Amino acid sequence: MARLVRWTALTAAAALLTAGCSGGSSGDDRGDGDRSSAGPSAAAPSGVPEALASQALDWGRCKGTADSPAPGDDWQCATLKAPLDWSDPDGETIGLALIRAKATGDDRIGSLLFNFGGPGGSGVSMMPSYADTVSSLHKRYDLVSWDPRGVAASEGVRCRSDEAIADAESVDSTPDTPAEEQAYLEDAADFGKGCQKAAGKLMAHVSTTDTARDMDLMRHVLGDERMHYFGISYGTELGGVYAHLFPEHVGRVILDAVVDPAADTMGHAENQARGFQRALDDYLESTGQEPGKGSRKIADLLERLDAEPLPTSSPDRRLTQTLALTGIVLPLYSESGWPSLTSALEAAEQGDGSELLALADGYNERDDSGRYGTTTHSQRLISCLDDKQRPTLEETKKLLPKFEEVSPVFGAFLGWDTAGWCHDWPVAGQHETPEVSAPGADPILVVGNTGDPATPYEGARRMADELGKDVGVVLTWKGEGHGAYGSGSDCVDSAVDTYLLKGTVPEDGKVCS
Repeated sequence: MARLVRWTALTAAAALLTAGCSGGSSGDDRGDGDRSSAGPSAAAPSGVPEALASQALDWGRCKGTADSPAPGDDWQCATLKAPLDWSDPDGETIGLALIRAKATGDDRIGSLLFNFGGPGGSGVSMMPSYADTVSSLHKRYDLVSWDPRGVAASEGVRCRSDEAIADAESVDSTPDTPAEEQAYLEDAADFGKGCQKAAGKLMAHVSTTDTARDMDLMRHVLGDERMHYFGISYGTELGGVYAHLFPEHVGRVILDAVVDPAADTMGHAENQARGFQRALDDYLESTGQEPGKGSRKIADLLERLDAEPLPTSSPDRRLTQTLALTGIVLPLYSESGWPSLTSALEAAEQGDGSELLALADGYNERDDSGRYGTTTHSQRLISCLDDKQRPTLEETKKLLPKFEEVSPVFGAFLGWDTAGWCHDWPVAGQHETPEVSAPGADPILVVGNTGDPATPYEGARRMADELGKDVGVVLTWKGEGHGAYGSGSDCVDSAVDTYLLKGTVPEDGKVCS
């Protein structure tokens, strides 16, 4: 199962559809022209070799892939060369896949760089489908995204075959016996070995810090003096790390669906158990159920599935406890998915696991032919290099009662995940929590949604506090789903657009209901 922590709703929502004020400015409004290579106004990153700093991007027509068709003629693609190892910038390089659509209006501000989350999400695939959501910004910005190192077209990594992924779905993610515990940890270690074999020396150079440095090189080569950025979910952590490393280059930055930068591995898991349970409670209330009783009913269903998986419309596939939980998770990412959750749960109670299995397949990027996407592979590769903590089996088991108290539905899975996710990982992690303090940076707009399941609202205030006084500005939306911008709030969309287009920062603490 793909890890729940940090994964953005944008890809998940697409899969669901398939399955069923103070003034301020962060830069010059006049724009900086249509450059494919760095101009004199774009501050060069320190220590970058001239050959990389002065590279000109060869923009051309984007090509389709096995997973997605080529976008329209408005989109161009190119490859940026970056150091494999940022501690040795004169050494070997890697290629980073970029996509852009140039600003449609005359009053261009510059490039607006997007990261849609993960870690491990492909910006090259996602950007064209997100263009309608940000059409008001496209007039004055080039819309730009990329596949971060280790992702998709940028040296993407596949850690195990489709057949092995399918086989691993039978592994119990909430083991009940010593034999199941051993199988769970052996599967986790096997995944890490597969990543090591596939990634090679890249495995030690896919951290969030590495990607933040790639972003600053990207900013320079695109010809931008300041980094204008829109980060969603994990993209908020990446944006915070960038601001810490390059506060002088921070332009107009939006962080939406905010990862709590003060939480360690255990903290993230507990936060998310609370967030998904909160979203489930809201869903249950919307159907007229008392949340406690409704959660107990779902937990009972999951317990039955642990003992005996349900048949589905696929003769060779059954709905396991883990797949059912995955299917429940997906529709909680967006309120529009709640009706599909009702239908799938009702079918499962009647003995048919087909609908929950289809939702789980959407989350796990499994198509009808049995092919799986590699987002989870890249996600694990990046997050296990970032995270230093490696909770032991004993440490996890001691905390399981607390997780189950927080969430009777999601707590056990998220608790066990802390032990299995990076178990016996071949590369050591870099930190317990990311450093995002950015003294001296221009104001950064941090957008939190009170009903967000994957990145609970409390993370927005903590991110703003960690960024520092006069830097982090919080905008709150009292809504449902993962992320706020483009989710139906004119108040949120207007505040974000005004900030990005005019540089006007809303009052810290502004609330949109």
